[in-house]
Amino acid sequence: MDSLLGDAAERLFAQTCTPALIRGIEQDQSAAQAWQACEDAGFGDALVPESQGGAGLDLPDALPVVLAAGRHLCPYPIAHTMLARAWLALTGRPRPTGSITLAPHGLAIQGTRVTGASVPWMRVADHVLAHINGQAWLLPAQAGHVQPNGVHGSLDGEASWALADAHCLGNGSPLDELAATAYAGLMAGAMDRVLALTLDYANTRAQFGKPIGRFQAVQQQISVMAEQVWAARMAAQLAFQGQGGLPQAMLAAVGKARASQAAPMVADIAHAVHGAIGVTAEFDLQLYTRRLREWRLAGGSESHWHERVGAHALAGGADALTCLRTTLCGNA
Repeated sequence: MDSLLGDAAERLFAQTCTPALIRGIEQDQSAAQAWQACEDAGFGDALVPESQGGAGLDLPDALPVVLAAGRHLCPYPIAHTMLARAWLALTGRPRPTGSITLAPHGLAIQGTRVTGASVPWMRVADHVLAHINGQAWLLPAQAGHVQPNGVHGSLDGEASWALADAHCLGNGSPLDELAATAYAGLMAGAMDRVLALTLDYANTRAQFGKPIGRFQAVQQQISVMAEQVWAARMAAQLAFQGQGGLPQAMLAAVGKARASQAAPMVADIAHAVHGAIGVTAEFDLQLYTRRLREWRLAGGSESHWHERVGAHALAGGADALTCLRTTLCGNA
């Protein structure tokens, strides 16, 4: 199932999420056609139970789709939508049509308005599922007032809504774990692509009569990058452990923390190997490294999630090894 689903996602995203399209969407081109192709393929409802019209897949089955979305920088929140729809379905809440972005942090109610300084995917999402004052709120993007957040090429944005347009859904405590899981998978996929771009460049760019990938200093740097990429992949696999389409809290925390920790190292080494060409607008690398740096912080950076894991371990009173064996891995 993993291979079939992942292969289908790779083919779809390769056809519909080209670098040219991503550049266009960053310049305010609509993402509707690309999103509709993904919706028609059924990926958005992959984790929704069959009894409610979905595919009824378990969370680990969805990881290949999210990794593929990260590898192709899908310019819409497919990972968020999959997890948000699963949570809404399993908790008996209505599921809106269209894409859904998760915003577990940064939104607040101020007087008669809901405001957010940097709402993730705000420029392309149809709905925002936000955590505000302990409650989950569903905010329709069309009803919001959206402005750029000032970050070059970002799909996030500043936004505000009239409180009358916001719908309170009740307790929203797991939204940050859903977002952490989504970003862990996306970052792992994006880093996998960055490694592939770097290896290709190192094997084709010649200096002093031979490819730069044959120089020991470059090989050492790429080895460090590969280590971080595979650590992020393993972290994503941890984050995507769960039952009923929902992640386990501490596994999501560990997964996001490790992926966020790897992101700047992978990006820095990639640019060191590529040199100046890597930051040019015409070169694809900068599309990935810019997004990696955003996703590193989105939903909480590594320090945020390390603090969560540490607080949980201290509250349990067990030693570190026991915490890993029981709380994190579920082994006695």
